[in-house]
Amino acid sequence: MPRSLLALALCALAAPALAADYVQAPGSSLVFAGTYQGETFTGRFPEFRTTLRFDPADPAAARLEVDIPLASATTGNPDYDGEMRGPSFFDSARFATARYTAQGARALGGDRYAADGTLALHGVERPVTLTFTWTPGERPVLAGRATVPRLAFGIGAGEWASTSIIPDDIAVSTKVVFAPAP
Repeated sequence: MPRSLLALALCALAAPALAADYVQAPGSSLVFAGTYQGETFTGRFPEFRTTLRFDPADPAAARLEVDIPLASATTGNPDYDGEMRGPSFFDSARFATARYTAQGARALGGDRYAADGTLALHGVERPVTLTFTWTPGERPVLAGRATVPRLAFGIGAGEWASTSIIPDDIAVSTKVVFAPAP
């Protein structure tokens, strides 16, 4: 009997790791930053939700889904927030949610990866690459960055379309703490 247990244990160790399913846990953040007339502003989406299937040994099999309620966007400045949620920017009354999805990721070396996904925002879908690090553990962490060209998504109408007021590229960063999916 001990030999069969040892053989079973060795087979289990030799078997490839399977992708694990994760859900977002408390302690996660999704933030954005840019400049307005040369001054830096930052904001966050406190109500975003993320699910992930990921195995660092097989990143090509990854699946990442992020839902972002746009009405939750906040900079902490009521004047900015009202304008940002309004028709010139997110138009959250018409476009309630943005969604980022990526099927597969690429290993970049070490614990670094890139997910070439699609961002659906403001009625427009465009490719956006998220580069991220993966910290394994009981509560693994994905920490990533992306650049979103706001004008490609129709964000910033009228006078706000001028890149002299707000540059086109908006930096997005995230730290997602995960728990195993139920």
